[in-house]
Amino acid sequence: MTSLAQQLRRLALPQTDPSLLSRREAASLLFDPKEAAAIDRDTAFAIGCTGLEELLGIDPAFEQFEAPLFSQLAKTLERSVQTKAVNKQLDENISLFLIHLSPYFLLKPAQKCLEWLIHRFHIHLYNQDSLIACVLPYHETKIFVRVIQLLKINNPKHKWYWLFPVKQSGVPLARGTLVTHCYKDLGFMDLICSLVTKSVKAFSERPGSAAQLRVLLSFYASTIVAALLAAEDVSDNIVAKLFPYVQKGLKSSLPDYRAATYMIICQISVKVMMEDTFVNSLASQLIRTLTSVPSLVRDGLGCLIILLQRQKPESLGKKPFPHLCSVPNLIMMLQDISGTYDISSLLRYMLPHLVISVIHHVTGEAEEIDGQIYKRLLEDILIKLPLKNNLDHLLANLLFEEYISYCSQEEIDPHKVSLLNEQFLPLIRLLESKYPQTLDAVLEDHLKEITGLKKQELFHQFISLSTSGGKYQILADSDTSLMLSLCHPLAPVRLLAVNHLKNTLKTSKEGIDESFIKDAILARLGDENLDVVLSAVGVFQIFQQHFSAEETVSHLLSIFQRAELLKNSSWHKILEIAADILIKKEILSENQELANQVVVHLLPFMVITNEDLASAEMKIAIHLSKSGICSLHPLLKGWKEALENMIKITKPGKRIGVANQKLIWLLACNINSGDRSLMLKMEIPPEWHMELMLDRVLPEELWAHYVEQLGSARSIAVEDSVLLVFSLKVFIFAVKEPKSFPKGATWWNPERLDEDGKHYLHLLVGLFELILQGTEALHFRVLMKLFIQVLVVVSLLVNLSSPIKEVRRAALQCLQTLSGLTAPFQLLIDHLVPKAEEITSDPTYVVQDLATLFDELQRVKKQKSHQKLSETLKTLLYTVYECPSYVAKDLLKVIQDVNSEMVLSQLLPLVERLLEKIEKDPTAVLKDEVTVLHLALGKYNEHSVSLLHKDPKSLNMFIKAVHTTKELHPGMATVQITALEKITKPFFAAVSDGKVQQKLLCMLFDLLVNCKNTCCAQTVSSVFKGISVNSEQIRVELEPSDKAKSLGTIQQTRRQKMQQKLILPSSPFSVLQDAVLEADTEFWISVCCEFGVQHQLQSLMNILQYLVKLPEEKEETAHKTGSVKTEVKEDVLQIFNVDTHTSKQLRHFKFLSVSFMAQLLASNNFLKKVVESGGPQILKGLEQRLLETVLSYINTVAQSVEKNADQLTAKFWRALLSKAYDMLDKANALLPTETFITVLKGLVGNPLPSVRRKALDLLNNKLQHPASWQRKTVQRFLKLVPVLLAIVQHKKKEAEEEQAINRQTALYTLKLLCKNFGAENQEPFVPVLSTVVALIAPEREEDKNVLGSALLCIAEVTSTLEALAIPQLPSLMPSLLAAVKSTSKPVHSEVCLLSALAALHKVVETLPHFISPYLEDVLCQVIHLEKVTREMGSASHANVRLTSLKKTLATRLAPRVLLPAINKTYKEIKRTWKNHMGPFMSILQEHIGVMKKEELLSHQSQLTNFFLEALDFRAQHSENDLEEVGEAEGHVIACLVAMVVKLSEATFRPLFFKLFDWAKTEDAPRDRLLTFFNVADCIAEKLKGLFTLFAGHLVKPFADTLNQVNISKTDEAFFDSEHDPEKCCLLLQFILNCLHKIFLYDTQHFLSKERAEALMTPLVDQLENRLGGEERFQERVTKHLIPCIAQFSVATADDSLWKPLNYQILLKTRDSSPKVRFAALLTVVALAEKLKENYIVLLPESIPFLAELMEDECEEVEHQCQKSIQQLETTLGEPLQSYF
Repeated sequence: MTSLAQQLRRLALPQTDPSLLSRREAASLLFDPKEAAAIDRDTAFAIGCTGLEELLGIDPAFEQFEAPLFSQLAKTLERSVQTKAVNKQLDENISLFLIHLSPYFLLKPAQKCLEWLIHRFHIHLYNQDSLIACVLPYHETKIFVRVIQLLKINNPKHKWYWLFPVKQSGVPLARGTLVTHCYKDLGFMDLICSLVTKSVKAFSERPGSAAQLRVLLSFYASTIVAALLAAEDVSDNIVAKLFPYVQKGLKSSLPDYRAATYMIICQISVKVMMEDTFVNSLASQLIRTLTSVPSLVRDGLGCLIILLQRQKPESLGKKPFPHLCSVPNLIMMLQDISGTYDISSLLRYMLPHLVISVIHHVTGEAEEIDGQIYKRLLEDILIKLPLKNNLDHLLANLLFEEYISYCSQEEIDPHKVSLLNEQFLPLIRLLESKYPQTLDAVLEDHLKEITGLKKQELFHQFISLSTSGGKYQILADSDTSLMLSLCHPLAPVRLLAVNHLKNTLKTSKEGIDESFIKDAILARLGDENLDVVLSAVGVFQIFQQHFSAEETVSHLLSIFQRAELLKNSSWHKILEIAADILIKKEILSENQELANQVVVHLLPFMVITNEDLASAEMKIAIHLSKSGICSLHPLLKGWKEALENMIKITKPGKRIGVANQKLIWLLACNINSGDRSLMLKMEIPPEWHMELMLDRVLPEELWAHYVEQLGSARSIAVEDSVLLVFSLKVFIFAVKEPKSFPKGATWWNPERLDEDGKHYLHLLVGLFELILQGTEALHFRVLMKLFIQVLVVVSLLVNLSSPIKEVRRAALQCLQTLSGLTAPFQLLIDHLVPKAEEITSDPTYVVQDLATLFDELQRVKKQKSHQKLSETLKTLLYTVYECPSYVAKDLLKVIQDVNSEMVLSQLLPLVERLLEKIEKDPTAVLKDEVTVLHLALGKYNEHSVSLLHKDPKSLNMFIKAVHTTKELHPGMATVQITALEKITKPFFAAVSDGKVQQKLLCMLFDLLVNCKNTCCAQTVSSVFKGISVNSEQIRVELEPSDKAKSLGTIQQTRRQKMQQKLILPSSPFSVLQDAVLEADTEFWISVCCEFGVQHQLQSLMNILQYLVKLPEEKEETAHKTGSVKTEVKEDVLQIFNVDTHTSKQLRHFKFLSVSFMAQLLASNNFLKKVVESGGPQILKGLEQRLLETVLSYINTVAQSVEKNADQLTAKFWRALLSKAYDMLDKANALLPTETFITVLKGLVGNPLPSVRRKALDLLNNKLQHPASWQRKTVQRFLKLVPVLLAIVQHKKKEAEEEQAINRQTALYTLKLLCKNFGAENQEPFVPVLSTVVALIAPEREEDKNVLGSALLCIAEVTSTLEALAIPQLPSLMPSLLAAVKSTSKPVHSEVCLLSALAALHKVVETLPHFISPYLEDVLCQVIHLEKVTREMGSASHANVRLTSLKKTLATRLAPRVLLPAINKTYKEIKRTWKNHMGPFMSILQEHIGVMKKEELLSHQSQLTNFFLEALDFRAQHSENDLEEVGEAEGHVIACLVAMVVKLSEATFRPLFFKLFDWAKTEDAPRDRLLTFFNVADCIAEKLKGLFTLFAGHLVKPFADTLNQVNISKTDEAFFDSEHDPEKCCLLLQFILNCLHKIFLYDTQHFLSKERAEALMTPLVDQLENRLGGEERFQERVTKHLIPCIAQFSVATADDSLWKPLNYQILLKTRDSSPKVRFAALLTVVALAEKLKENYIVLLPESIPFLAELMEDECEEVEHQCQKSIQQLETTLGEPLQSYF
């Protein structure tokens, strides 16, 4: 579009719009444009009037718009021909109407009114702003889109063009788009804000207007807040735009408007740092208007808190303070807010003013009527609000300083001082009670500043107001306070202070807090001077009532512990007073434990050790005997009289012996006559209860604690009780039953025990009675579990069915008592106890109740209680199996109605045991046992019959019972009859398996045919009468026998096979044939298990030996076959004939054989056989031979694997080796750990190196999967250490390769042993360390793999031994460092290096405080290794390990140790600095990172000197490669910066200026400037905006240096070096980068006018500085100079400086060099891009220069000028082409 067209568009009026002339389409909100064109004016008017009438019904305020907009006059008004005044009035009416209409915009009547206004007044053309403002709150609705589509906003220059996408797409305006436009277009933001003010004004005249404004105010708040939140940088323009509306919002009384304003203030506070004056004004207005909206006072306070918290103004002034104090319920609201948010910022403003206001009120300076309000507020703050963030110290300081300041005035009125004291006294006391330590801390700080006499008086006057004022009183004789005098280094001063304290307590003159007095007394009780201690004991006596009995005993007994009567007889005076305090009835008689404690500690002093009656020892002994302790404690009863009598009648020289003999005799008599059960009843700590249940010796920690108590002379009553109980526990576990005693039995029948058994039982009963004496204590109830377990519950359960009522009642009471003890029956007890009344009244109730309870197991299967109930029943049934028959009989009667498949399954072992007993010796069967068997057979019923086909054992037991015909006791039915009676109709019908029914029928028929007992025959007949039998079943039973023979099953066939095979007189493996074996492995395993375990294992070894004799391949060993065959024939049976089988069959045979042996060893049948034969003991004598044979076979196979690695059979040999290892694992699993260790010890001594190696592998595998081994097992493991050390020291002669592997494996084993057991067993590994250290000695040439394993072993052992490894350090560290150095050479593998690093790391990590003698060497090694590990890759294990070592050195060593070593190491590193400076400095950098603040301050001087030396590196290597030197210097600077960021401003400033002086001194080399500016650049990058605090002194040096290196201004070389151009370029780069960062992060207006003028010309002149050649000039300009100048323009923030800056740059466009002109042109563009629209004012002077460049003689410059003009047009948004 041409410029003329644009001007015509601007001049166009709405009435010239073409759409107004065309009637084919018309704008409409409610109708389609074509339909709207057909609507005449009357119709549109009627629609509008209808809408208005409906609105009048909602809001009568619309009446005012009827005449101007909806009258007949308005109907004929044509605005295009009206005057300007008329149209202006019309616009005002429309705007006001749209404001009123906005709340109702979504209603149909409102849309009708709009339709009329669009039709008649064309408001979509004339009143676009008002229309959009009306509908904007509804921007997410479809009707909003409809309104926007009416607007003519197609022109990109249009104000509302940004809504064109909404018009075009028909999609509602997204909230994000609205928010973005709001903060980008301040005009739009202003429209929203002004709309609110206009609407508030329009609705303010009507009451109840809040409802109409709610939508608009909600839109206002959400939009403005979201815009502030979304804006990356909230500019001053935005804040300035919003501030007037914020002020109006604060003045408004509308709650919604006020709330929205609060939200906006909070968001501004968070996003923008405002000037203090602005903040003060805002906060002041906020405070003054707080109470104008009572419902929002709390919100206003929250807004104020956020404002003060985020902005942190220095002071708000005192004017708003009275308004804040007048807020009702201020403190209550702040208390509520403080529960969730931090209110410190508001309190920090209030507290100073409150304190000052309290003083002004006293002095009469306060203007308010109620001056007490400030004191009340201050008290409420102290009581109700938390003073966090050092506010308590602030308040204490304020009270003190204001008090001293006021009272220090000349001619002060004493009356006013008195009034001030009255006001301050409750405040100070309240502060003291709430924050006890605060006032003390403040007073201590100010105490140092109190010098004059006047100030001392005021100081004491102030502290007299506090409760602890007395301790700050100045003592006349010492000229210092009481508190300091008590801690004075001179004993006379301390004595004076203690005496003063004593006098003070007697007279009660001073106010001294109790805690101070107690601390002072206790501190002086421990004084070195005995006079001070004596005086302190006197003070203790006066203040005794403030100490508890425990404290009194504890502190005074400590005096007795310190007493040294032999060295100083003055002690006896102290001890006599202490004894008088201690030995009082009120202390000792009420607490037996304290009495015991006192007696234990005083008893040594009562022992006579000196004949002389005048000696201190005798005096204190006599004093103690007369002190009353003998009457207060039963242990010393009668000693007073005995001692007096002894002194009278005993001659000198014999008193010691006679007295002590008498004392011992007396103590023994008193102990013997005392209550011995006291120790049993004394409660022991609950943490030992779990230990009581374990079969272990007394815990080491218990012994340690006991010895510690003895050593500290504290009471050991509880410890004695613990030892007694644990001794009982050990005794319980140690008691072993006689050999004849029934093993594993829970129940014992005394009638069946022999004499030894009876004595043992008698011992248990006695022990039980002893434990019962202490059952009041909880731990004895724990011990009781070792005895009673579940037995008591079972016995009580039996008694619940007793015919005697009282027995049932007593049993229930016992059950209730045991409810918390017996977990297995907890569910049962909880079920029975509530039914006590029914059980007590009916002996059969418990039987029925239990049947009902356990019947749930049959009916309900998915309830959570099902599992617990099932476990309870199983435990009960197991008890039946274990307990004596007389108990089992009654228990089975109790559960006689409990029937299920599970019940029968659990009772089968009992039935089997009793049937076997009947079969072996019927006469030994007790009557009760027969009853139990009858009751157990009763469980064969219809409820359990399903078990017969699931478990064949149950059927076999039943059949066996049926065939048990012996009459056992007269009058009792035989077992046969009882069993037959169980076959009832329901029972037989419930048998679902036809085969089971057939077996039962077969049994019955056999009995019927063969039985000669009449009773049996009758019973069988009765059974047949009762059951229903299928005719087919009868047919099968009566069929001829020869036909039945053909019906044999597969199982019968296998059984026949087994019988035939077992007839052969051979080993079980002589029957193995591969086809048969492969077909039925389980069958052949069962066959093998028919033989004994030892027989089977012997056969396994035989078969392995046989397999070894077989050839590898048939073809290769054909000549050996005959011999093998001959050898085999010597055995009983030829197993495998090599001649008649192929090689494949041979391999198949070997594989099957090994597989079968592995399966056999792991099979359940074999393991069961082992258990039945006596457990692992049966293997005794075979374990070692078995493992040796297996290992030998593995070795043979392994050799074959290596031999055939390249053959087709390689896969087979690998598979066979895997199977052989599987067999080894299974054989190993058979051995208990103890046996395994014993066997392994033998294997390690095997002559074959391969067996020894495999044995070690087995041990390693065991140790790699640690378990909870018992101490005895651990000791067995530890006994292997010497054996392994012998292997390590290669005491056996063997091949070198084997020797190296075995030594390496042994070292690994030692490492694992140490890892598993070393922590608790350190001593056995001390020789390991010394031996392995000798291995790595530099003079020994060890195999590299052995060396690696030795180093790893050292790492583990050192970390485990800890302090025990210290003696080895002198030999370990030099060898270790030598190993590290040697392993880093290329000849060694990475594994060796990794091992050496691991060892060094562990030593440093474990013993960091003991490696200082070797620290320099360690640092050197670490630094040199960095290059080696870097070449391996950053992810390599060696590099990771080295990094960990460096971290440990940096973080674990103290600065006092590491820093001297760093200094010394640096001197070495300087010589070979390449590749070493980085690793070295990284250690120091990390160390500085972890240093504490106080450490850094104490070592700052040392570090500063170090850095000054290190930073001189560039100057010392001025002729070296600049890039390499720069890299090294970069590491030093990075380390320095790490220290800088931890310094405060006060400590960094002198350091920075010291660096500045170091670089700028006259005799300093110029290279230091390079280093300094590099440092400044790096620090600026790190500190960002904070660096401007220190950069002021750099402006002039920067400017001067820029001029000095500008070759366009000078020809002198800056550096006296051949590298001068390169160094100057680097110097320029550092300066420009540093300046750029200063300008970029400047937020404090660092760049003042003077500094800007100083830097402007040197910076711009650099555009002409072509130093370093064209390429470097171009790079410097684009990357460094132009960004610096552009940011310089932003930082100046002053349009008065922009013009000269721009002009100087423009002048460079006329330079003779096209490169300079090109650079100047780029700088202009960069300047415009930074200043944006602000550059427009500089455009007029720029145009002529640009016009010249458009015709520049250099084509490159000309093209760039055209490109630059286009960039300027884009940046400025203005066309520039017309100017050229």
